[in-house]
Amino acid sequence: MGFIADSLDRIQPSATIAISGKAMALKAAGKDVIGLAAGEPDFDTPDHIKQAAIEAINAGKTKYTPVDGIPELKQAICDKLKRDNDLDYKPSQVSVGTGGKQVLFNALLGTINPGDEVIIPAPYWVSYPDIVLLAGGKPVIVEADVENGFKLTADALEAAITDKTKWLIFNSPSNPSGAAYAHDELKALTDVLLKHPNVWTLTDDMYEHLVYDDFKFVTPAQVEPKLYDRTLTMNGVSKAYAMTGWRIGYAAGPEKLIGAMRKLQSQSTSNPCSISQWAAVAALNGPHDFIALNNVVFKGRRDLVVSMLNQATGLSCATPEGAFYVYPSCEGAIGKTAPSGNVIESDEDFVTELLETEEVAAVHGGAFGMSPFFRISYATSTEALTEACQRIQRFCAALK
Repeated sequence: MGFIADSLDRIQPSATIAISGKAMALKAAGKDVIGLAAGEPDFDTPDHIKQAAIEAINAGKTKYTPVDGIPELKQAICDKLKRDNDLDYKPSQVSVGTGGKQVLFNALLGTINPGDEVIIPAPYWVSYPDIVLLAGGKPVIVEADVENGFKLTADALEAAITDKTKWLIFNSPSNPSGAAYAHDELKALTDVLLKHPNVWTLTDDMYEHLVYDDFKFVTPAQVEPKLYDRTLTMNGVSKAYAMTGWRIGYAAGPEKLIGAMRKLQSQSTSNPCSISQWAAVAALNGPHDFIALNNVVFKGRRDLVVSMLNQATGLSCATPEGAFYVYPSCEGAIGKTAPSGNVIESDEDFVTELLETEEVAAVHGGAFGMSPFFRISYATSTEALTEACQRIQRFCAALK
């Protein structure tokens, strides 16, 4: 028996955070690194949200709050879910955590027993399988092929469900692929779920507002109201409101589940930061016009990156519906020799050589459960993206 818990052997450190850290270290050492690894908007938090936080500090709103959120924020979340998603929730059905990741932790650790299965479409956000493993569950990875736009099909979902399945984790628009499910695509999945009353849906809607080309976002409980009683609808303020560092995520679902999540949070972090909660009230209740303006910029960056990556030798990049990621295939680079003399045998080799040769930081597809791909975040300046894509083109052209 070692000193460190055996349960930690089941999980890996976050690959996206590790690569962002490596890029920061190289930058600090004077290297001209362009970091495309972090899922973080480069826009600043809007002024009215910052002002609400300053006013909260000046008003002395710096004490403990209820464990899973102040009443004002819970009401703002209920209002948002009604306004944007046509979903009716009471404040007693809402949980606020320190970012979406804590909400996921609370939901999964609060419900999973040893051997319970959780269906996770791949490519997936790096943390989903590890949280399931830490909870003692079994991640069941179902590949969503590039031919299907990186989207889970009804047949694949049906085939993955067993009597041990407890959850489907559903993320649209997706991190890392940017794939988003239209109403009919999602209805095909909810029709399958209706046939399996043992399966709950944990829907990660974090990128809800980041959609392009007139795409209409929908969430599972909205598409199929009969799933309302076994759906946890999760969201947060990080991405659309450019509030990653404020750490506020939230979810709405059945009171029994929310109570279990509250119980767990009461013994871990207790309440999320009081000042961040008041800022989130201003975000949800305040003007939203800046989101559309930001999306125009994001769409332009998406189109630039997709175009330039598709001009790189050996790369192929699909155009995603949402989020701020692209997930290009680097299959054409596998087996080639990099300028360093190393042979590229995997997508991890590809991004490692790219970082060392051209000082561009991306995340390998293996971290998201699907190879040979890599993820690029285009949530950075157009100038930096143009330069990064030119470096990627140069790197690919130099492969022998």
